[in-house]
Amino acid sequence: MKPNTKGLTRVIYATCYSWKGMKAAWKYEAAFRQEIILMITLSFLAYILPVTALERVVMIFSLALVVVVELINSSIEAAVDRIGDEWHELSGRAKDIGSAAVFVSLILAIFTWISILVDNLVG
Repeated sequence: MKPNTKGLTRVIYATCYSWKGMKAAWKYEAAFRQEIILMITLSFLAYILPVTALERVVMIFSLALVVVVELINSSIEAAVDRIGDEWHELSGRAKDIGSAAVFVSLILAIFTWISILVDNLVG
């Protein structure tokens, strides 16, 4: 970001950097592409399903959370890879923990969708 940027100028620069990050994630991260496609597809499905507006928001939010965690995981992996190619226990641990965070967010999304759908089918 340029020094001494304030107000709207700062927001514009931050938005540009965020968009640059989204494009990089799309270009270099297959998991990110898969999760975006899954999020878009399931979000459309959420609008077709007979759920309340709040349930729909929670369902879509759970999908967006997976994407957010994937972006964080990808940034951790990029930073670790930048440090060097040689194996190091802490580098491996950082990547594994980032991957575990994505896994937990996926489990949360699956649990959310199943809970809401079962509740609507049974109740």
